[in-house]
Amino acid sequence: MITLPLFISGAEIGFIMFILVMVFGADKIPEIARGLGKGMRTLKNASNDIKDEITKSAEKQGINTDFSKDVKKEISKVKEDIDEITGSVKRKF
Repeated sequence: MITLPLFISGAEIGFIMFILVMVFGADKIPEIARGLGKGMRTLKNASNDIKDEITKSAEKQGINTDFSKDVKKEISKVKEDIDEITGSVKRKF
């Protein structure tokens, strides 16, 4: 069974695909997917541009932008600690 982060099973994905084919037809689905891909790429590029502009303006003003890197390091350390603790618990079950 395929499970996505949205907790959708393989059967549900198949049903959705069936409905899409029935509504739009098999010839229109690639066009729709291409359009969605372009839209997602544009959104990703725009968010990266915004992030870069914020970082540049923060650096110009002398704000420490390494703060997020430090937070990410601490979070990863905590995740590793939790994995060590829960690893033995998961093995018991």
